[in-house]
Amino acid sequence: MATSHFSTQPYPLRVPNLIGGKFVESKSLTFIDVINPATQEVVSQVPLTTNEEFKAAVAAAKKAYPSWRNTPITKRQRVMLKFQELIRRDMDKLALNVTTEQGKTLKDAQGDVFRGLEVVEHACGMATLQMGEYVSNVSHGIDTFSIREPLGVCAGICPFNFPAMIPLWMFPVAVTCGNTFILKPSEKDPGASMLLAELAMEAGLPEGVLNIVHGAHDTVNAICDHDDIKAISFVGSNVAGMHIYARATAKGKRVQSNMGAKNHAVVMPDASVDATINALIAAGFGAAGQRCMALSTVVFVGGSKPWESITVERAKALKVNAGTEPDADLGPVISIQAKERIHRLIQSGFESGARLLLDGRSIVVPGYESGNFIGPTILADVSSNMECYKEEIFGPVLLLMEADSLEEAINIVNGNKYFVNNYPASFAFVKLLLISYSDFCNRYGNGATIFTRSGVAARKFQTEIEAGQVGINVPIPVPLPFFSFTGNKASFAGDLNFYGKAGVNFYTQIKTVTQNWKDSDSEDKINMAMPTSQKS
Repeated sequence: MATSHFSTQPYPLRVPNLIGGKFVESKSLTFIDVINPATQEVVSQVPLTTNEEFKAAVAAAKKAYPSWRNTPITKRQRVMLKFQELIRRDMDKLALNVTTEQGKTLKDAQGDVFRGLEVVEHACGMATLQMGEYVSNVSHGIDTFSIREPLGVCAGICPFNFPAMIPLWMFPVAVTCGNTFILKPSEKDPGASMLLAELAMEAGLPEGVLNIVHGAHDTVNAICDHDDIKAISFVGSNVAGMHIYARATAKGKRVQSNMGAKNHAVVMPDASVDATINALIAAGFGAAGQRCMALSTVVFVGGSKPWESITVERAKALKVNAGTEPDADLGPVISIQAKERIHRLIQSGFESGARLLLDGRSIVVPGYESGNFIGPTILADVSSNMECYKEEIFGPVLLLMEADSLEEAINIVNGNKYFVNNYPASFAFVKLLLISYSDFCNRYGNGATIFTRSGVAARKFQTEIEAGQVGINVPIPVPLPFFSFTGNKASFAGDLNFYGKAGVNFYTQIKTVTQNWKDSDSEDKINMAMPTSQKS
C-alpha cells in the first residue's frame, strides 16, 4: 500500500529513479511497498515519481537523442553485444531478484531473464534488421531508396509477471534503432529493471539514453500525454492497455499494447497421453498461472473424463513452495489481492455448476504461512457463460471443457469473449470504447494450441483458429525474437507487434529519398506534366 515517508535515510531501501545517467532519490513523499509474495516482507519502496522528476527524465532523453541517433549503428550494436555478455554474467543475481519480488521459482526466473536476453541478442544484428531498400534508375537517371530512422523519445510500461523479460522486449530494440527511452517498471517488482539499467550503462549506453521513472496511474498518464514521447510499448491488462491506447493515440503517438488472454488447448482423442498431460500441467500451472500465454483452458474433443484422473494425479504431485526453495514447482501469486480474486473466481465456477476436481485454495506452505500461495486447481464441466471462463484468472487454475468435434472446439476457442463488465468507474470510457469495437475485437486472440497426431486436424486448426500464436503439440507457442509476438484481436491493440521485424518497424519510421543525377544541361524546357517513369 502507498505510505508517506519523510526520513532521508529510510529503511527499507527506496528505489531511485534513473535520470540522465544518474540514480536519483525521489523527492516524493509517497511510496509504494514492494512486497515479497512468499513472506509479506517489505523488500523496498518505490516512489510515486513527481511531475518535475518525470519531466526531467523526458528532458534528459530528449537531450541525449540527437547524439545517440547519429552514433554509428555498429557502435550501438557493440553496446548490445556487451550488454548481453553482462546479463549472462549476472543471470543468477537477476533471477534471485525476480524471485524475491515476483515470487516465481528460481528456475523460472532464469527463464524470464533468458527469454529477454534472446531479444538483446537479436538487437545485436540491428544493422541488418534496419536496412532500407534501393532501386536504381526507376526513371531516366533517377534513383529511389528508403531508410529507417528512429522516432525520438519512446517509452515502455511494464507488467509485474515478467520483471526482466518485458523490459528487455522494449528498450534494447528501441535504443539500438537509435531512440532514447523512458521505462516505467511495475511498481510491484521494479528491481530487475534497475539491475538491467546498471548493466546497460556498464555496457556503454550513454547518459540519458535510458531513463527509469516509477509510479502508478499518474506516471502512466504523464507518459501518454507528454508531447516529446513519440511511441509507447505496453504489456498488461486490458483495462490499462485500452486506456493507454486510447489516451496516447489521441495525442498522435504510436502504441503497441499487449493485453489479456484466454489461451486454449484443444486435445484430440488421438493425442499422446503422457506428453499432452505433462504439457498441460506445465503450461497451466507454471509461474503460478501468471503468464499471458498460460494455457488456462483445455477443450477435450470427445469428452474430458478419460483424461481427468491422470491430470489431477500429476497436478497433485507439483510442489508449491517459496521460489527460492530448490524443490518448488510453483511459487506464490503476486499479492493478497490477486489471491483473493482467484479464490473468488474458483468459487464462482463451483457455484455455477463446474466440478471442482482439485482445490488448491486451502494450501499452507510450512515456513511461509503468510505467503500468497494457491495450489493447482482444476475445474471440469466449465461452460462459456461462467465468470471463471470469461475472465482471465491469472492463477494456477485449469478449466476443462468438452466438445463433440474439432469444429465445435474451434468455435469455442474463436468465440471466447473479453469480459467488459467489471471496469472501475474511472475507466468507463474504455468500456464504451471496447463495446463499440466490432464483436471480433472483443474476443481474445493471444494463443491457442492443439494436441494431435493428425496432420489433417492440425492443418484445419492452424488455418481456422483466430489467435495470433498457434501451437501444434507445443503448449506455449511464444516465438523466438527473429519472429514477433503476434497476439491479436482483444489481446493486442496497435499495428506493429513486439520484437522481430515488426518491433524494428515500430521503433522506426520510413524516409524515402528520390534523387536525380542526370546531366543538368540536358533539360532544355520546362515540363508542367505530372512526373512519370515514361520518357517524354
